[in-house]
Amino acid sequence: MMTTLDHVVDAVRDRPMKTVAVAVAEHESVLSAVKQAAEMGIAEPVLVGGMDEMAAAAEKAGLDLSDCAVIDQSNDLAAAGVATELVSSGRADILMKGQIHTDDFLRAVLDKERGLRTGAIMSHVFLLETTHLGRLTMVTDGAMNIAPDLVTKAEIILNAVYLAQVFGIDKPNVGVLAATELLNPKMQATMDAAALSKMSERRQFPNCCVDGPFALDNAVSALAAEIKRMDSAVAGNCDILLVPTIEAGNMLAKSFVYLQKGRVAGVLVGASAPVVLTSRADNAEAKLLSIATAMLMADLKRTSRLKIGKVHF
Repeated sequence: MMTTLDHVVDAVRDRPMKTVAVAVAEHESVLSAVKQAAEMGIAEPVLVGGMDEMAAAAEKAGLDLSDCAVIDQSNDLAAAGVATELVSSGRADILMKGQIHTDDFLRAVLDKERGLRTGAIMSHVFLLETTHLGRLTMVTDGAMNIAPDLVTKAEIILNAVYLAQVFGIDKPNVGVLAATELLNPKMQATMDAAALSKMSERRQFPNCCVDGPFALDNAVSALAAEIKRMDSAVAGNCDILLVPTIEAGNMLAKSFVYLQKGRVAGVLVGASAPVVLTSRADNAEAKLLSIATAMLMADLKRTSRLKIGKVHF
């Protein structure tokens, strides 16, 4: 089981190199990340974006663009479309968001003709290096699904469980977060959490244990769970944190980065190919770690399905 993001990088060093198509590769941090990935023998880039802007950023990053495949496309939406089509057509293995707004990038990913749809829900996972807990902690969904309903939350859990298995966590603990660990009919997050917990109890989720509602403290701290007298094997020991809304997930992950100086990676799960989806403000290290995470995803097929919405007699 991988417990640090360095373990992720080490795991992909000896694997065959993958090709990463970068949409709007016009920033120093993006080009520094792909440069390091190439030097490590992890991945080789295809850079899509405005040539003039890329050249200036490449100089800052110390990257020789003559060593890279470059497609000159100055329009951000068009560049995202080109990069996505490289992946959907099989000419590249991994798609990476560069210096482009997430909604514009996702527009290309979701394009019905040349995007990466599979028919399944796509969701984002932040991977937090919580070394003080002795494990990696996944936060989902803080970048794609705005206010998921119960069924969407169930699908998001499956996406995160798949990613956990990529990291060697065979049966991850999933904590469904709310503002409190107590059921409150006026707080829909607590009601959804209770339903998801019961679904897990009835074995509707494969390869994981889901419980909630949890407040953040008793989801990650065994001591907090003990103080609050929570009788749960999941409490205080969550590998995956399912947040109620995109705002909660985004703030949770970014507070870890900017207040704790924690290391993170970010990927999109549920697409037909691995997708690196980080913040434009993330540093080169976060983007490199996200590329390594996508490398792991590229080599593991997904088979688990959710049992929901069917009537069994």
